[in-house]
Amino acid sequence: MTRPFRFGVVAPLRTDLPTWLARVRRIADSGYSTLLMPDVPQWQPAPGPTLATAAALTDLRVGTWVYASPLRPPWMTAWEAHSLSELTGGRFELGIGTGRPGIEDELREKGLPVVPPNERLARVRETVTALRDLDGPDRHTPVVMAVRGPKAQALAAEVADTVTFALMPDESRAEVTQLAHDVSALGDLELALHVPIIGNTVAPFMAPPDTDPATLPVDSLAMLPEDPAAAAEEIQRRREEIGFSYFVFGADFADKFAPVVAELAGR
Repeated sequence: MTRPFRFGVVAPLRTDLPTWLARVRRIADSGYSTLLMPDVPQWQPAPGPTLATAAALTDLRVGTWVYASPLRPPWMTAWEAHSLSELTGGRFELGIGTGRPGIEDELREKGLPVVPPNERLARVRETVTALRDLDGPDRHTPVVMAVRGPKAQALAAEVADTVTFALMPDESRAEVTQLAHDVSALGDLELALHVPIIGNTVAPFMAPPDTDPATLPVDSLAMLPEDPAAAAEEIQRRREEIGFSYFVFGADFADKFAPVVAELAGR
């Protein structure tokens, strides 16, 4: 089945509130599907209240991109996700994963236990299980899971609606394509692609700060052309050849790529 395109924007609150709210309105007016918030305390207010504010302002879907499972108890994450789903009329998507590189240092800084990888994955399962219990028969909060290895892929096929991949920008197109094909073989999942680089510009907070586009493979899936027409063509190619239908950009590119969204969203 070919899934329709949709587009999300990672938009942490890094300005004064009125400027951010104006950006949220423009994102909604441009036809983007989802406003997304990273899980990094140093960058912004907490994701839950921030996303609730955006959802009250517009008809956008909202979501976390993505909660790190070692940072909070599973039941607490599930309760917050269910609450956001209720408060937004079903427009919240729980993005969750086992944590970005360097999460161990952050856990130590916060006085939290350094959770081994297998336990992090178990916490993801516990979170989704608790969320399904809270949702009950009349609510289904979509789950977006960030995965990499076979165990995470298998869990995503069991509990998630959408999968994105924990990637470094320099990974080859062939490697990412294989990951996508491996996950698709496990179940009917929406495939999401995190695109941190447009042209030669790296979106803040979406790639390691030392990322140099000039050193990346020319066909890297972490990049899209700056020209909207060329980007739209490449996005269609990625769905046709690999299966990606949900594309996530940084907020600094949202206005520039509005013509792409207008052309492709829902098709």
